[in-house]
Amino acid sequence: MNLTLDIGNTMVKWALFEGGCLTRSGRQATLEGVPHAERAMVCASGRVDEAALAALADEVHILSAETPLPIGVDYETPQTLGADRVAAACGARRLGEGRACVVVDAGTCITIDYIDAAGVYRGGAILPGMEMKFRALHTFTAKLPLLSDVGFDEAPLTGRSTRASMAAGVLTATRFEVEGFVARYRAEAPDCDVLLTGGDAERLWGEGRLAVAGCRIEPQLVMVGLNEILDRLEDKEIGR
Repeated sequence: MNLTLDIGNTMVKWALFEGGCLTRSGRQATLEGVPHAERAMVCASGRVDEAALAALADEVHILSAETPLPIGVDYETPQTLGADRVAAACGARRLGEGRACVVVDAGTCITIDYIDAAGVYRGGAILPGMEMKFRALHTFTAKLPLLSDVGFDEAPLTGRSTRASMAAGVLTATRFEVEGFVARYRAEAPDCDVLLTGGDAERLWGEGRLAVAGCRIEPQLVMVGLNEILDRLEDKEIGR
């Protein structure tokens, strides 16, 4: 059984895989209570408690720039490339059936990444996330209120109050950003997949809110990618 872990600054996300199938998953504040497994692959952007990790699996791997991957990476500074972006790209390759893919991961920041049809990660873009944009509007102005992203599922094109105008500037403009990136990538690869993941994916683009044909939300994309990396690592170790 494989355990995958995505350790962020405030939350730990985990998933168990058996025979390539996700069987259980969870999201919590600490590593306490995460189930034990034979092997684990860890993606960490927050602080890593190596002793606590060692207790979770017989064999623990932390994803780094030196980890063998099931995709190619064409990036000028691979040592600075976020492990979550790498894992999501590997998950997209696993689910994409050989097609090019655009991955949109909506969290504190929004990342938009491109994997070509040959399975090579080409890079992407990092944008401010929705809460970050709301905070910036308040912090760098004298009168705009501090709005939370919670409760804003829809926004008008033309706001008729300050709150509605701010919602339009954050939600609607963010959707336009993503649609614009996808349109440019599809000009080069018309049949590319578009996979959405991250905590704000459903709020921003669920129920057809994103004007992009054929896109779909994959909440466990990073976990699928981490498991794919772990499986390929095992294949390499035993010479398959």
